[in-house]
Amino acid sequence: MSRLTQTFEKTRNENRAALIGYITAGDPDRERSFEMIDAACVAGLDILELGIPFSDPTADGTIIQRASSRAIKAGMTLRHGIEFVRKLRQKHELPIILFSYYNPIFAMGTETFVREAVNAGADGVLCVDLPSEYSDEIMRFVPQPNSQNNNKNVSVNNTDTVNNRINRFHFIRLIAPTTDTVRRNEILRCADGFVYIVSRRGVTGGNSNKIDWNGLKQEITAMRSETKVPLCVGFGISTPEDVHTAGTLADGVIIGSAFQRIIEEHPNTAKQSVADFVTNIAAAAKKLW
Repeated sequence: MSRLTQTFEKTRNENRAALIGYITAGDPDRERSFEMIDAACVAGLDILELGIPFSDPTADGTIIQRASSRAIKAGMTLRHGIEFVRKLRQKHELPIILFSYYNPIFAMGTETFVREAVNAGADGVLCVDLPSEYSDEIMRFVPQPNSQNNNKNVSVNNTDTVNNRINRFHFIRLIAPTTDTVRRNEILRCADGFVYIVSRRGVTGGNSNKIDWNGLKQEITAMRSETKVPLCVGFGISTPEDVHTAGTLADGVIIGSAFQRIIEEHPNTAKQSVADFVTNIAAAAKKLW
């Protein structure tokens, strides 16, 4: 059973949605970034989306754009991000999803990326600009049972055999408000891990496009009749009230720009500020549920 499956079973048994946090790796610098991500995991994140900074993050609003720019200027790379995963895995068992655009993965070499990510302990990838039907560009390199390439692709140790790793690396798919019913069904048929439901039109962060909660509820209700894969809502969610509303509809709630805003406004105290934010929003969410 994958870490994602275990996590969603746990939160479902606790009658709450999973708290998923997106944090850009390397912002404001690698040392402080790792410390605050570690602190956020300790404070109560259920799932970590580790953002790999990219120069042209077209799905992201200005807050995450600036975070990516700061991280790149600080020397953050995809390889450093994978090293973050390796270090975090020494301390934490929560699922870690690498959030990236395809360009850094392609530049690194997709097979190399998969091998290094799996060996570091990543649980999957969310490649925001790689359409669902092209998922095999990444997933064909994930080792399969009885594959002759297992030893090449995955280093084995006594506590985590190759076969135990199989199906533990997920390709996370997205469904947007503009996704039509036919395409939505196609995405849901091949989805695993969880599905990222984009709550509204537009980019991450900001309030220019409000969430249509009633429309979102109808969409999620329809999706539940089509898949058993957990459905998680993100984009524009930043407050306990947002988390409560989204959590009554979905299996997981994704918060991103709110973290980057804290880091941008309080870079010198970001470790404690991020941890406090996670603690407060998790506590508020539990009370509301």
